[in-house]
Amino acid sequence: MSYEPRQIAASVSCHAWNGDKTKFAFSPNNHEIHVLGKQGAEWELEHVLKEHDEAQRVTGIDWAPQTNRIVTCSQDRNAYVWKFEANTWKPTLVILRISRAATAVKWSPKENKFAVASGAKAVSVCYFENDNDWWVSKHIKKHKSTVLGLDWHPNNVLLATASSDFKTRVFAAAIKGIDTRVDNTPYGTKLVFGEILGEYSAVGWVHAIKWSPSGNQLAYVSHDSAISVINVANGAPGEIQTVKFADLPLLDLLWVDESRIAGVGHDRTPFLFEVNAEGWWSFSRKLEGKGGAPQKAAGGQQSAFNIFKNKVETGQSTNITTLDSIHQNSVNSIQAFASAGGRVTEFTSTGLDGRIVHWKV
Repeated sequence: MSYEPRQIAASVSCHAWNGDKTKFAFSPNNHEIHVLGKQGAEWELEHVLKEHDEAQRVTGIDWAPQTNRIVTCSQDRNAYVWKFEANTWKPTLVILRISRAATAVKWSPKENKFAVASGAKAVSVCYFENDNDWWVSKHIKKHKSTVLGLDWHPNNVLLATASSDFKTRVFAAAIKGIDTRVDNTPYGTKLVFGEILGEYSAVGWVHAIKWSPSGNQLAYVSHDSAISVINVANGAPGEIQTVKFADLPLLDLLWVDESRIAGVGHDRTPFLFEVNAEGWWSFSRKLEGKGGAPQKAAGGQQSAFNIFKNKVETGQSTNITTLDSIHQNSVNSIQAFASAGGRVTEFTSTGLDGRIVHWKV
């Protein structure tokens, strides 16, 4: 494993790449979205998008690779679809009709709709209405607390959500007139919009959820330092495995391929989980350190202790300048960068330290 860190802001809340990976967008943990483009060997700031409320933070960004549209959401309870025209990113406001902050956003695989999670115990599924030339939304309201994450199944009609009510759920999210009929899904063929098709429990907030590339597996991470994998290849509800690990909770995850998952979170470095030939998932290693070897946990703990000790004794932490990890704070976003042979070979991560780190497996 090799890596390349780059400081891009004081703090980063989320990021996304365009289709050919020549541009990326991120939010510096405020109301702005910065779009950077590659000029030779350097990355240059090209645009700053500022439609969201200045007092509220951008919480989600997704960049549609085929249609080249960016969708963003914010604590201001709004979403914008950005379209690049005449060398300018032009926003279209999407009325989400929610009473609490938006928390995450994701384009569907066909890029004809997107879903927005929120603190209003609801998900807004948004699609474009040609007759009225605007984006409209339909609500899924069967959560009992804030929805923290979501992901679309590759078939474009199943939507999985992660919630702080200790549950992850799978919903039917087909829109009449937008989606075509899907005859074969792990959850059957009767797909009424908003219907709960599957519900799975965790022992803590569920921070993130992702379908595998085939759509036969669903993984989610929870605040009790656990990752769960549901195998629905033989139909729902499927077989569930939960792997507990001894480190801090994860906040986001990425399927490397059908047998490996990378996760990032409060421990500052990516974790790798793998499944063996018998079908059992387990923690494999941390993707940092010499030769990709596991990083010793004691070093990070000792650094944190020393910072606390210095603050108690001297009132400041200047004696400790860096932690023994590439990221210096919680990592909240992981995105695929390159793939080959059906697996992710490179990915990027961003976090509250303001760094984007490019990892090469």
